Order: sequence, then structure tokens, then C-alpha cells
Amino acid sequence: MMDRAQLPLNALRAFEAAARHLNFTRAAIELCVSQGAVSHQVAQLERRLGARLFHRLPRGLALTDEGLVLVPVLAEMFDRVGATLDQYGEGRFRELLKVGVVGTFATGWLLPRLDIFARAHPSIDLRISTNNNRVDLVAEGLDFAIRFGDGAWHGTHAEPLLRAPMTPVCAPAIAARLKSPADLVHERLLRSYRPDEWALWFDAVGVPAPNLRGPIFDSAALMGSAAAAGLGIALVPAGMLTRELASELLVQPFPIEVDVGRYWLTRLISRPENAAMRHFRDWLMEEMSSASLQSSP
Repeated sequence: MMDRAQLPLNALRAFEAAARHLNFTRAAIELCVSQGAVSHQVAQLERRLGARLFHRLPRGLALTDEGLVLVPVLAEMFDRVGATLDQYGEGRFRELLKVGVVGTFATGWLLPRLDIFARAHPSIDLRISTNNNRVDLVAEGLDFAIRFGDGAWHGTHAEPLLRAPMTPVCAPAIAARLKSPADLVHERLLRSYRPDEWALWFDAVGVPAPNLRGPIFDSAALMGSAAAAGLGIALVPAGMLTRELASELLVQPFPIEVDVGRYWLTRLISRPENAAMRHFRDWLMEEMSSASLQSSP
């Protein structure tokens, strides 16, 4: 096994650059050395490994089978080193934290509070990506995902964050003609990709649910915007649309709510928490507790 202290780093870098360009001259330009230096470094690496890494052709290079095996290993190694070095700035190490967030929670709760987290934890480089509640923690390389549902996701640790009872909302002009919950049967009802939500609400008010038609939305925030534009009545978590309700872009015609799930902070069971993850989780819980106290009578 090769001693780490004796790794031929210059030769490995020369080979990786030459493999990307399939040309010693272009690799030399990238590395700011001579073409002869790159060729010498690669030849030195080949002698050390006892294997040819390139076929030398009249018009460039072609990787051998041995070279093809080595290229992705080196590319990943240099990418990881580069990403780690990028985390150093302003004289300190910045921890990277990647969080996927269902879009409605992102716009309705998280984004207005992110500056609080940034000021409390300036050394954490938070990367936020939004989704429609369908997320792959492994494929997307996420530390956390904030999702809506029942908390049952395979291989995932889920910690409850916030209840999100659903209630109808609509534009004021539509609300003016609604006298009772039964009137909603005759209105256009905007739908999410969860087909049972309206049925559960109508069951709660004791009215037979109508057959639903029309567009399906993958975000309650988007559905709320459609309702504010007068396109129909949306069944949404009102707590995520407080600004629209406060400004009366949307109104809640009836105070009846139904629970169909809640928001959860999730991570892979196999993913141990690091310091950045603990800071983010603790901050979330503190903000949730503070918001709950402020809303209590």
C-alpha cells in the first residue's frame, strides 16, 4: 500500500488534467507549467504504478483501461478538496449544511426567519433547496429535509415541527357569496396532489364531497396564489399564508379546519448529526416554541 506521505500529488494532478483534456499541451496551460513537465509527470506516475495510463496517439491521447479506472477517483478527490478549501473564509472554517424544504413551508415560515439563523450562526453556510414534498435525501446529498405528511418515511428519522390544519381560503369576491359550507359544492375547488384532503374537510362539515375536477397543484403556496387570483377555493394550511390573509388578498370563509398531516424535520437514520445539523435543529425548535408562545391567548 502506498504511503500517503509519498503520494505523487503533482503527477496525479498532471494526469487528471491531461485526462480531462486528452492533451498534454492544454493540460500544461491549465496548470501553468510546460508541456514537457506534464508529460514527464505522467510518465513518472506510469512507472510508479507499473501500468500505462494513456495511449499516445498522433493527434492526442486516449485513456487505457487502467487510466479510465483512475480518472473518476482523482476527479472526486480533487473536487472534495476544493469544496473543503472553499469552506475557509474570513479566517475561519464554514460548515456546509444542505436542507431541502417543501415550498410552502419555505415561503410561509422559514424564509422570513432565515436572517435570524444567519446572524446567530455566521460560520454555517446554509444551502436551501425547495421541493414539492417528494425528496431523495441520498440522491440530493441533503443533511435535512423538511416535509409535510405523517412522519412515516422509510429509513428516516422524523421529528415533528408544526401542525398545519387545512382550511378553505379564497378571494374576497368569492367569499361574499358563500353562506354555508355546503355552498362550496357549487364552486371550483382547487386541488393538491393529495386527493383525499377535500373529502376529509367535507366529512368534517357533514356535507357530501363533490366530484373534483380541474387543475392539480403541487404546492399549497401556489394554490393559494391561484385562489387569490380568483381561480377558485383552495384548501391550505392557513398558518403558511398569514401575509396573504392579513392583507385580505385571501379570506377564510369558514373557520373549520381539518388535520391531514404536519411538518417534520427529517434526516437519514444512517446520517449522524454534526455540529451544524444540531445548531439548525435546535434553532428550529426554539423558533417553533417562541412562535407557539406568541400565538397563545
